[in-house]
Amino acid sequence: MTLDLSLLPDGGIGWADASGPEGQIVLSSRVRLARNLQGLPFTVRARDDHREAVLEQVVKAGRSTRHLADAAVVRLDRLERSERQLLYERHLVSRELAGLDAAGGVRPASALLLGETLGVMVNEEDHLRLQSLRSGFAVSEAYAELDQLDSELGRQLCFAFHPEFGYLTACPTNAGTGLRASVLIHLPGLVLTKEIGKVLQGLSQVGLTFRGLYGEGSEVVGNFFQLSNQTTLGKSEEELLDHLVRIVRQVIEYERLAREKLLSDAPNVVEDKVWRAYGLLRYARSLSFEETMNLLSGVRLGVALNLINEVGVYTLNKLMIFTQPAHVAHLSGRQLSDPELPMLRAEYVRRLLEEDARRLGGEGPRATGK
Repeated sequence: MTLDLSLLPDGGIGWADASGPEGQIVLSSRVRLARNLQGLPFTVRARDDHREAVLEQVVKAGRSTRHLADAAVVRLDRLERSERQLLYERHLVSRELAGLDAAGGVRPASALLLGETLGVMVNEEDHLRLQSLRSGFAVSEAYAELDQLDSELGRQLCFAFHPEFGYLTACPTNAGTGLRASVLIHLPGLVLTKEIGKVLQGLSQVGLTFRGLYGEGSEVVGNFFQLSNQTTLGKSEEELLDHLVRIVRQVIEYERLAREKLLSDAPNVVEDKVWRAYGLLRYARSLSFEETMNLLSGVRLGVALNLINEVGVYTLNKLMIFTQPAHVAHLSGRQLSDPELPMLRAEYVRRLLEEDARRLGGEGPRATGK
């Protein structure tokens, strides 16, 4: 099976179009619900025929729902590793479902159902991982739509549920509501002012956690942090979401204040930093992904502070996606191990930035010093 990205609604990257609220600070919002089918072993204990039965039931039920009636069905167990990594880099599947860990491969009957705005991972740690991924800070909107899909599927599928413990999940920490909500947020101001440690420590004290760019088990890169709830048991979905939204609003305000402080206390230093980042991206001949992300962080800060007008936020989001290893290899028709990927990445970055500069008619650096 060959992965045809054109068959995925919006290529699976509609969440990166920079159209959502607070788009200069919050890249995306995700809400996920973990569900399992009653009477079948959890995925990690299931036989291949069990997993096939789960997939068959989920696809059949999905076809009769409003959100998944025309969903693309992608069998990850029939894709090459590089194709599965493309889906992972687009934040459509988890590392576990894509089988990217060195210790194990992809599970039989692992699949993704992807509609216009909603998706379902099938046979991940749980039988179903319903998910909604939205542009910007839109946690409540993401949940409202996902709740509708959960209700529709729940009328046709018998979910494993306990009157005391709620929805039963493979990992006890997900039991109860089965809900995980998160935002992918850009915090260069707090990093540069060295306030980030204090903020992250405060998150853990109020029941939230942070992860890297790809979620659990991933490193922070480009000053992007994924903030999410830690608990799923003992509170309602609305309570969990309200708490997350309230705390994230505070973090956004802290980031705004940090950016204002930087611009007030050291305008020349900030201007030099963001334009150096832009210049390196615009003219570099070789770039690693990590270096690209760190430089994009600087440019993104410059755009938000109205110091750089040669590039738009959507282009920066697009560069975040298409400069990842599997995407560079896919665009250039190369293997992931090709030693020329850093040069090809730099060439792609130069081309997109040049196109955006022409489109926007940038006027170059604007002085902020006295």
